Amino acid sequence: MAKTAGTTKNKAVKKEAAKKPTKRAALSKASPAKGAPAKKKAPPVKAVAARSSATSSSGKPAVAKKTSVVRAASHGSPAKKVSPVKVAVVRSTLNGSPAKASAGRSPRPSIRVAPAGRAELTAKAFVEVLMTYQSNAELKKYERYFSFSDDKPLVGDQFVGVRMGHVFEVAKLFVDMPVKEIEKLMESPIHEVRAGAMSIMGKAASAKKVSPERLKELYDLYLRRHDRVNSWDLVDLAAHQVVGHYLNDKPREVLYKLAKSKSPYERRTAILATAHFIRQGEVGETFKIAALLMKDEDETVNKASGWMLRYAGKDRQQLKKFLDQYAATMPRSALRNALEHFDSKEKAHYMGLKKG
Repeated sequence: MAKTAGTTKNKAVKKEAAKKPTKRAALSKASPAKGAPAKKKAPPVKAVAARSSATSSSGKPAVAKKTSVVRAASHGSPAKKVSPVKVAVVRSTLNGSPAKASAGRSPRPSIRVAPAGRAELTAKAFVEVLMTYQSNAELKKYERYFSFSDDKPLVGDQFVGVRMGHVFEVAKLFVDMPVKEIEKLMESPIHEVRAGAMSIMGKAASAKKVSPERLKELYDLYLRRHDRVNSWDLVDLAAHQVVGHYLNDKPREVLYKLAKSKSPYERRTAILATAHFIRQGEVGETFKIAALLMKDEDETVNKASGWMLRYAGKDRQQLKKFLDQYAATMPRSALRNALEHFDSKEKAHYMGLKKG
């Protein structure tokens, strides 16, 4: 019986030892056979993304045209052979193939736009980069939203079909553009280009290290060329960042002048500029400007007034005091916006007030 137990134990030990590879076997497995090519390590993702634009989807070298390929910005290497356009655009996916549009939406490739210096921050360069995002599918969306077509074009405006998200993405990269070049963008008949100009201005004025001189340049340009800030969405992109920020510690008579303007866009600028003051904890100017606009007939102005009243409603008592005076006669869209944070009972009270 003892012999049988010992035999069983020896068999188990041998079986376990057979599972463990010998040192020689482990070494031969770890190293490639003699003469076999060594496996190359996969390059880092950033390196792949940087190199992929050098070849087309067919694997052939890409032909340089108006853009030049640069290394990834994280490498810290300067761009080489900058093209006349002076803007480097790298569009690629991780596998080196160009990005493809899906479900009728404009492509969203990995993009690196690398202005190598102030001289390259031009209106021409901005437009060329922006147009790489043009999409007919997006143009159709604008046609539905703004109610225009080939047979019924907009007056004084035109769209090319670039998503606003893409406009803002490109604007970030041109935030240091000189005001002379920004003004060129503002003069464009293309809506997305003008939106890019206003986005650049808004982002530049909001920068933590914006200089007083730069802020004044932006403010002067905004007011001097308000004729090109000719849509409610363009006002929203820069009014409080540029106008409000500049006037934060200065006399504000210009806002009252704008509030009485014949242009609804200038009136919208007047009320939206006060958003900057509200952020600083000051709501008085908002209520004063809003009071001047309580009989306005333009819906884009009325909605902006209600929006700012709601924002200024951080001081609930002052907002209620304002509504007690104007709720019965003010535009309904402005009132609905102002009441958004009120409970149902208070909303019903103010909406039910009648003209005395």
